[in-house]
Amino acid sequence: MDYFQGVVTDYLRANRATFVNTECCIQLNPGPNPDTSGPHWYCDAVAVNLQERKAYLCEITYAKSLGALSKRLANWSEHWPLLRIALQRDCGIELDWLVRPWLFVPEYLRELLGQQLAKLPSAGLVGEQMPPAKVTSLETALPWKYNSWHREHHDEPLSE
Repeated sequence: MDYFQGVVTDYLRANRATFVNTECCIQLNPGPNPDTSGPHWYCDAVAVNLQERKAYLCEITYAKSLGALSKRLANWSEHWPLLRIALQRDCGIELDWLVRPWLFVPEYLRELLGQQLAKLPSAGLVGEQMPPAKVTSLETALPWKYNSWHREHHDEPLSE
C-alpha cells in the first residue's frame, strides 16, 4: 500500500456507515488460489456503505499516464457481470446493491481521466454493464478537508 492509499482509506472510513477492505482480491472463478483460477485483481479498496446499500471498487493513483488504471477499468467493464457474481460469492455484496468504481486521482488528471473513461468499452457479455465511475480528487481526501468523525458525502462532477 502506498501513502495515498492510507489517506484515501481514512477518508472513506470517516463515513461511519462505510466499511473498507483494502487490497481486496476480486477473483472471477472460485478456487483456492487466485493465481491459478483465472482473471483476478487486487482492488486498492472495496468500500461498502451499509446505509446506502452501495459498494465502491476504489482505485487510487497519481500516475501521470493513468494507463494502468484505464486498463483495469477496461478489464472490469469487459467482465462486469462475472465480477458482480464474484463480489456476491466472495464478499457477500448482494446483486441488488449498486456497485461502481470510485477513482481517486490528482485534480490535474481529472480531465485526462474523463477522456479515458469515455473510451471504455461496454460490458462484453449480455447483461449488466459497469456503471459510470465516481471520481474524486486526491486533494479532497486530505485530512484537513473533512471531519474525521463524519465525512460529508462528496460527489464531485468529472468536469465543470
